[in-house]
Amino acid sequence: MDRHPAWVRISHWVVAASVLVLAFTGAAILMVHPRLYWGEIGNDLTPAFLELKISRNYKHGGWTAATPFFQSPGSPVSARRTYDIFNQNGWARSLHFLAAWCLVLPGVLYLINGVATGHFRSHVVPRGRELAPRPLLAEVRDHLRLRIRAATGGPQYGLLQKMAYSAVVFVAAPLMVLTGMTMAPAVTAAFPVLLRIFGGYQSARTIHFFTFAALAAFAVVHVVMVIKSGFRRQMKGMTLG
Repeated sequence: MDRHPAWVRISHWVVAASVLVLAFTGAAILMVHPRLYWGEIGNDLTPAFLELKISRNYKHGGWTAATPFFQSPGSPVSARRTYDIFNQNGWARSLHFLAAWCLVLPGVLYLINGVATGHFRSHVVPRGRELAPRPLLAEVRDHLRLRIRAATGGPQYGLLQKMAYSAVVFVAAPLMVLTGMTMAPAVTAAFPVLLRIFGGYQSARTIHFFTFAALAAFAVVHVVMVIKSGFRRQMKGMTLG
């Protein structure tokens, strides 16, 4: 039976710790401005794509009458707040940025090692014959009924595991990093193509949020599957090997 290599185990726990910090600090940042937009700009005086009820800043309505800068239609407007909003996220932004590097650096090393050692090809990426409709539907049915096979403690993943891990490693995680970089003006000044790819700062922020939501859902399901398939053996396999 194959075991998890040491570099996989180390990467797993470093990334897991950084994701927890990113989730906590990201929530604190979002609480300050719980509104999502689409496009280049967005603020409290522009229509929101989505507003989240996660802090007292949600639809606080504490504004004086909006005053247009110009008399022409569609002019930008200005207004003063009459409400003491929650605005304590300086620490969260600094810690979020630091934790992001703890995700990116081991993530890049994981990708390089995964390709160089054949780990992705052997254990993560589903093979063509595995994607046949009958075995795929059978595994979906078993998971919906919570009939989870016992874990081996190694990288002998099932088909749905392979599909989920591939989506996280090759789609969600890179998307999370790239949209996060797009929200940094210093980065987009050097690489303006990111703004064109994601449609602006606010679009990148919205995509960043929904990608995080998908990763959070994956993490919850992942923990449930670890428990259902044999928690002690899984933890031993991902720590001691």
